[in-house]
Amino acid sequence: MQDRRQGVRDKVLYGGVAEINERGSTMDCVVRNINEHGACVEFGAAERVPEEMKLTVARKGRSYLARLIWRQANKVGLAFRIMTSDTPVSDLDERLRRSEIKKRQLQRRIRELLGQG
Repeated sequence: MQDRRQGVRDKVLYGGVAEINERGSTMDCVVRNINEHGACVEFGAAERVPEEMKLTVARKGRSYLARLIWRQANKVGLAFRIMTSDTPVSDLDERLRRSEIKKRQLQRRIRELLGQG
């Protein structure tokens, strides 16, 4: 099989946490190799892994927005879209941003329902 990676990956054994939806659901995982463009990650049940997720690797102090590239048994290959510093402030900022978007959507829906009633 031809390796199409943009760079060499470091073989590691890091614990990670994948945030798998907007509600904050998480799955623990093991990062097997990683570089700035992607990683090979092992899950207990890879069939439940979504196409996009946020992967946090505490040992590196980083969070990555990742897209699933391949799946084989309980391992998946991820491509990183954005790398962010894993600080509580940035996490709170992201949660606040998502909350404000949902609030605006709900307010629009309430106005629509009141206008129809």
